[in-house]
Amino acid sequence: MIVDRATQQIIGSSRYFGFQPEASELEIGWTFLARDYWGGRYNAELKRLMLEHAFRFVDRVIFLVGEDNVRSRRALEKIGATLTDRRVRRDLRGAPVEHVIYEISKASLGQPARSA
Repeated sequence: MIVDRATQQIIGSSRYFGFQPEASELEIGWTFLARDYWGGRYNAELKRLMLEHAFRFVDRVIFLVGEDNVRSRRALEKIGATLTDRRVRRDLRGAPVEHVIYEISKASLGQPARSA
């Protein structure tokens, strides 16, 4: 849950998913922000906090985004995620949707390696 501290209003949500210990990988996704909070600092700050926490446990974070979701793709690129050649098809409301996969690695952010 994401709360605007100034107003104490719930403005969105996000979550971790798909922890892959053998690949040292985790997905961040299903991020939703109220329209009034689009395009500002909120998404970047949310992702920074989530990445900081995730990199205590994994070396790479991935983001699945609908191939045609230009707004989300730009937001990921804005925070430093890079497009990979990986793809996945998921059914949403009974229809297949092609997703592209972006990633941010711990090394790309200059984070220290996790301890074993």
